[in-house]
Amino acid sequence: MSFLDTIKKETMPADYQNMDEKTLHERACAAREKLGERLFIPGHHYQRDEIIAFADASGDSLQLAQSSAQTRADYIVFCGVHFMAETADILTTDEQKVILPDMRAGCSMADMADINQTERAWAALTERFGDTILPLTYVNSTAAIKAFCGRHGGATVTSSNASEMIKEALERKERLLFLPDQHLGRNTAYDLGIPLEQMAVWDPIFERFETEPVSDDIKVILWKGHCSVHEKFTVDYMEKLRAEHADLQVIVHPECSWGVVQAADRDGSTKKIIDTIAAAPSGTTWAIGTEMNLVQRLANTYTDKTIMSLNPNMCPCLTMNRIDLAHFTWCLEELVEGRVVNQITVDEKTAVEARTALDRMLYAFAN
Repeated sequence: MSFLDTIKKETMPADYQNMDEKTLHERACAAREKLGERLFIPGHHYQRDEIIAFADASGDSLQLAQSSAQTRADYIVFCGVHFMAETADILTTDEQKVILPDMRAGCSMADMADINQTERAWAALTERFGDTILPLTYVNSTAAIKAFCGRHGGATVTSSNASEMIKEALERKERLLFLPDQHLGRNTAYDLGIPLEQMAVWDPIFERFETEPVSDDIKVILWKGHCSVHEKFTVDYMEKLRAEHADLQVIVHPECSWGVVQAADRDGSTKKIIDTIAAAPSGTTWAIGTEMNLVQRLANTYTDKTIMSLNPNMCPCLTMNRIDLAHFTWCLEELVEGRVVNQITVDEKTAVEARTALDRMLYAFAN
């Protein structure tokens, strides 16, 4: 069954979309109570507040997948996006069922690394550079890309451990292919002392490097992918905010462009951003370059500080925002009736190879 067939078959009834938020919340609470310990709800930091309110655990994608694997719940209703639910399915048991409330909740960055394009790129790159490349993929990628890295000796990385993983990879091979986010790869490699001149971007559409000629001493091959949310932050607007707020501090996610990261006071993973704001002194002023739902939640939580977005016109991540209270309630009520909708499954071969890539990250290439 194709992905589109699944969406068509498991479309939420229109009645749910017409319910008011109070009714949906009450019905979701009732369904959750009936399901009891059979249900576990992980919620990504970028989810809407009304969804986070139901989360048994909140955090980044890998953290939530690991939390799902540690629970004995029959049903994992993953409030995030498709690749996150895939990772949860890879790490949980065959008996547990992972559910994505709205199958349209994908990730534009993950979709920028298609497995067929990746296989063709690997063939072209290894023909040119020989057996000198090790593939790394950000966990914000499909199960197929994780599996690709697993079978080619590579691993996954997170924004928290990308520096450690890139350093380790370059001790094992002369160069690496970094998928699918060019910005995380570039920012991390640069911080490790690799000059921009030793990095090049591979364009999967035209199946060539963006700029030629590429030097033989290239160290990092960056896949031409990006996060549509984080790429919208600009140095120009950062400078405007600094002119308006003399004491402004700027912290951004490393998925932002190189220029933005260089101009910011700090950069780091979602967890680092949250921890930094939590620890900041009262009265300080912050501009944050990450997803709007999280920025707004931080502003509402830490009212003793001035917190703003680095982009005043920023909308929440459109695909993350697909998980609304209507779809969430529908999924829970279907489970109460014994029906599983929008189940995410990864085939065994892909799961084994993807788990290998994840394990290499978790155990620093020990296996």
